[in-house]
Amino acid sequence: MSKKKTGKIGVLLVNLGTPDTPSTPDVRKYLREFLLDPRVIDINPVGRFALVNGVIAPFRAPKSAKVYQQLWTDRGSPLMYHGRDLQAKLQTSLGDDYHVAFGMRYQSPSIKSALDELRDKSVSRIIVVPLFPQYASATTGSVQDKIMEIVKDWWIIPSINFISTYCDDPGFINAFAELGKKYMAEDNYDHVVFSYHGVPERQILKGSDKGYCKLGSCCNSYNKRNRYCYRASCFETSRLLAAELGLKEDQYTVAFQSRLGKDPWLQPYTDEVLKTMPAKGIKKVLAFSPAFVADCLETTIEVGEEFREEFEHAGGEKWVLVESLNSSDTWWRR
Repeated sequence: MSKKKTGKIGVLLVNLGTPDTPSTPDVRKYLREFLLDPRVIDINPVGRFALVNGVIAPFRAPKSAKVYQQLWTDRGSPLMYHGRDLQAKLQTSLGDDYHVAFGMRYQSPSIKSALDELRDKSVSRIIVVPLFPQYASATTGSVQDKIMEIVKDWWIIPSINFISTYCDDPGFINAFAELGKKYMAEDNYDHVVFSYHGVPERQILKGSDKGYCKLGSCCNSYNKRNRYCYRASCFETSRLLAAELGLKEDQYTVAFQSRLGKDPWLQPYTDEVLKTMPAKGIKKVLAFSPAFVADCLETTIEVGEEFREEFEHAGGEKWVLVESLNSSDTWWRR
């Protein structure tokens, strides 16, 4: 059946979100919406409200605003313009039978505005692609939750397909590997670090399939019981990337960054691991952030700059971050 009779197919790209500007008020507004999401801080609602509004937003916003100011460019937030660039390139590639929309889970452009755009185009179905390769309740799960909350009020709901995980997709793996190979061809690195955004351990256990997850060797294989385990997904991405890069098991490390609070998060922690490396003779490190497909504060600033400074302070000589896929042709054409 022709697309003219059935209507265009809608593709909805969704990323996490970014403040509208790097000013303290806008950063505070963003942090409040982000951290009040019960899938992000999964504690008692009263405690979450008090923590976010009484502690995190007031005290963290000014500090985060300064970091966002370092990240901001003439085009604004990298997370925003990389998303818009990807949207435009994918639209051109897919052609007139598709309509590609872009939204953010938090702040602007909102998921609702993107869904309204697709509804205005009378699309026959919607394919939702969260820009998070590894499934986590706090990211992909939250996007799905928000979309279902919005469309439940529609009188007519088209077919909706969620791409929940692509951590092992050959196109995704090969695209990241191609970027890494360019750096490896320019220098001999002693070690590779795959640094992923962390989540609290309790969130992994809450999503465990009948107690399968033990936060240990259960992630040594990727199977139907841990397919939606964030930790297992990160290890699987790392194994596949390492294979494409020709790395042996002792030539790379999987670690987790960006922890918040005192509860245990996924380990090992990247900032602690990197400090031990120079004493082991690891002086030159190539770092990847495969949980992100677009550069942002956690890649450019945290991994690219802060971790480099910590590594050099510990005696390291060279710490280089491989950029994210952004809208590179190695990514969107696959």
